[in-house]
Amino acid sequence: MKKIFVFTVAALLSACGSNDSAKTEPAKSEAEPMAKEITSPFPIGYSSKFVMDDPKNAETLLTLWKDWDNGDLSAHKDMYADSMEMHFADGSMMHTSKENAMAAAQSMRNSLASSVARVDAIMAAKSTDKDEHWALIWGMEKDTDKKGKVDSFYLQETWRFTKDGKADMFYQFKAAGAPPKK
Repeated sequence: MKKIFVFTVAALLSACGSNDSAKTEPAKSEAEPMAKEITSPFPIGYSSKFVMDDPKNAETLLTLWKDWDNGDLSAHKDMYADSMEMHFADGSMMHTSKENAMAAAQSMRNSLASSVARVDAIMAAKSTDKDEHWALIWGMEKDTDKKGKVDSFYLQETWRFTKDGKADMFYQFKAAGAPPKK
């Protein structure tokens, strides 16, 4: 009986030993980029080297979108850099001080009775070759003007953040939420 017990223990221990064919690669740290080079038939004008970034900038962007819904853009004015560059869906662009940018945006928001956003996806990304931090958001916005007319549209925005986590630029793209009624 003792021989069977000793044999069984020895067999179990050898089964639990290391197996060179089952080696696993050590987990990569969060700070280590996991991006692979992209091979493209097109010249990449800005960068193709992005990795996931700290979610803090995505959280800031969600807060700024909520401020728009609430109608008070000054609630988190400390989340904007001293100067802003904004590229709107209609093709217009503004590069100005934080105060002027916020005043213009607040004026646009004040023209609406309400605005309600739906967020479909959001992510924080870092351009490793440019050392820039971005947040990308996709969603839908449903606006009601002062006369009660409702309009909804899909939005995709790409926001850049300074090293201090302040928004300093964004690009906005927009598509109709539903085909126009005939």
